[in-house]
Amino acid sequence: MDSSIKEEVPVHEEFILCCGVETQVLKCGPWTNLFNEQRANRPKLLIFIITGNPGFCSFYVPFAKTLYSLTNRRFPIWVISHAGHALAPKDKKILTTSDDSNAQEIKDIYGLQGQVEHKLAFLRTHVPKEMKLVVIGHSIGCYISLEILKLAPELPIIRSFLLFPTIERLSESPNGRIATPLLCWLRYALYVFGYLLLKPWPEKIRSLITRIGLQMMNVQYEFSVLNILEPFCLANAVYLGGQEMMKVVERDNETIRAHLSKLTFYYGTMDAWCPTKYYEDIKKDFPEGDIRLCEKKLPHAFIIHFYGEMAGMIADWLKDDLSKIEALTHGSVTDS
Repeated sequence: MDSSIKEEVPVHEEFILCCGVETQVLKCGPWTNLFNEQRANRPKLLIFIITGNPGFCSFYVPFAKTLYSLTNRRFPIWVISHAGHALAPKDKKILTTSDDSNAQEIKDIYGLQGQVEHKLAFLRTHVPKEMKLVVIGHSIGCYISLEILKLAPELPIIRSFLLFPTIERLSESPNGRIATPLLCWLRYALYVFGYLLLKPWPEKIRSLITRIGLQMMNVQYEFSVLNILEPFCLANAVYLGGQEMMKVVERDNETIRAHLSKLTFYYGTMDAWCPTKYYEDIKKDFPEGDIRLCEKKLPHAFIIHFYGEMAGMIADWLKDDLSKIEALTHGSVTDS
């Protein structure tokens, strides 16, 4: 059943200028421009996925497709890349909008706070104001999701799922202790290594190596993943990672408290980016919150091989919310 789901679900790829930066957006479902839809036919809700780092959308497509099918194909699911983590292929048109702000207006667009502003700008320019939102953050996407709740309380976000949330003490985590010196102190060496090693390679060679590597790991993908070996994108991913180590320190309890009823946290039992102690600590601070510990031994990078299990859980958690949205939809059609 899973393979037939993936084949049948339409996914549309776009490259847009968001904050003046090339941005990849993968749109699951038949809706490509929500503003073009007649108000009566426009879906009432958008499920919006914010990736981890690196922000390569293609890896999230099987997850998005499965979730789309499990939610009865009633609502669009969109995945957005991080600023600077995707470059459009030479034959791909880059879409623009007159409402887009210039990258220079956002300080440090490729940094952590710049990525928050980047997602906010997209939501404000590409999603109708009245459309309800379900935000799914993964890894550092959870930090960005919380920042969106804090900075844009006017957005009609009804639920936010924070999956394997790197929202505190990142440099103190087991993986963070290894990554911090690499990403913060040695990142310029990584830049030089990346550009000297990868830049001279022809695009065909990089594409071939990427495909062989992903096939060896049995990783599914439908859209271009050439950015994995693109020095510019890798440099931005490393830079963002360094900022994460330095800036993701204290958990934002104030924002969590203000939006606790909308939040679902999902922690892994073997996650070296956010260990179980972080789960125990937040559970102690917010005993009334919807804070869950994985019972399925899913890895931090669940999107590679365990996307079906995660999509099934989220679809189940969303049932009540979606049934209310569907009731409103039927009501508006009946009233008209």
